[in-house]
Amino acid sequence: MKALNLDQYDAVVVMSGDGLIHEVINGFAEHPQAREALRMPIAPIPSGSGNALAVNVLGPQDGYNVSAAALNVVKGMYIGRLMAMDLCAISQGGKSSFSFLSQAVGMFANLDLGTEHLRFLGSNRFVLGYIYEALRKKPCPVKLSMKLVDSDRKRMLRNLHERQSRARAQFALEHDPLNMGPTTGSSDETLSNESTVQLSKSPGSPPAMLSAEEDGWVTFNEPLLYMYAGNGPWVSREFMQFPVAVSDDGLIDIVVQDCTATRWMLLRAIDGAEKGHTYWMSTQHYFKVLAYRIEPYSKGHLSVDGERYPFMRIEVESHRGAARVLSPYGFWQAEFSAPEDGTK
Repeated sequence: MKALNLDQYDAVVVMSGDGLIHEVINGFAEHPQAREALRMPIAPIPSGSGNALAVNVLGPQDGYNVSAAALNVVKGMYIGRLMAMDLCAISQGGKSSFSFLSQAVGMFANLDLGTEHLRFLGSNRFVLGYIYEALRKKPCPVKLSMKLVDSDRKRMLRNLHERQSRARAQFALEHDPLNMGPTTGSSDETLSNESTVQLSKSPGSPPAMLSAEEDGWVTFNEPLLYMYAGNGPWVSREFMQFPVAVSDDGLIDIVVQDCTATRWMLLRAIDGAEKGHTYWMSTQHYFKVLAYRIEPYSKGHLSVDGERYPFMRIEVESHRGAARVLSPYGFWQAEFSAPEDGTK
């Protein structure tokens, strides 16, 4: 990827899980024309364990469907269905890289990196890993600081629905999303004219579990089981961890699970995880941030897009709309509503 002749190709189709997509993006980042290379459209063909990008692009029903993913490639290039996607810039130990999917420490990093020997089970390896880690319930020894934008769950949900409504109107979808008609204007025009989520000018006073620092930064000052940060709602077909994530809002969604959750609460969270029910858990804290940093106190695991990274200080910053994916919809495919709107 770092030596790809950008003039000879229209897109990169990646037939794999999410690990190879991570390598493609970081190869683009080392290209002599890195900015242009990162804007090369990527289309996933799901053939891995999690296939999170494919699920986010096509939805849980088609996210593992090779034929639907191939149709997205053909029609996406013919019609020019491009969607901007944020990337996370990772700085660690004087080195830099990009993340397109997620970063985790604590419980979810342990279950991800600790189940490599169970890859033959497919995505079920993550369920087994979660059960083990829930019973183990080991605190994560880190300091988490964030440049906070929002922590109001109801407002974040409203912003998501407004964004989806605008995207539906703009892309003029029919009942069958893959039966796409012609569009007007170029792909760049579509991306540049796309409305964005209206952010609150100020997050207001930080919640009780946060202590304020300078320049809008806050620190999570309670013991935690895990910190999970992501760019898309789905981390696997069975788990919608970031239900209000937007592809190109320039923000990172962060979930922090505090240590007050009982083992029974953690195990019960499996039920409804595919519908995003954990979003409303009282022991989980949900934030939208521009950047964050983690400072470990002892040994542990750090997972970036499912890849093992050194467990040391890490700084992460969102780069808005830095990448492109082929999409038949124009927004992440995750249906999510408040409990009073039908979610139980």
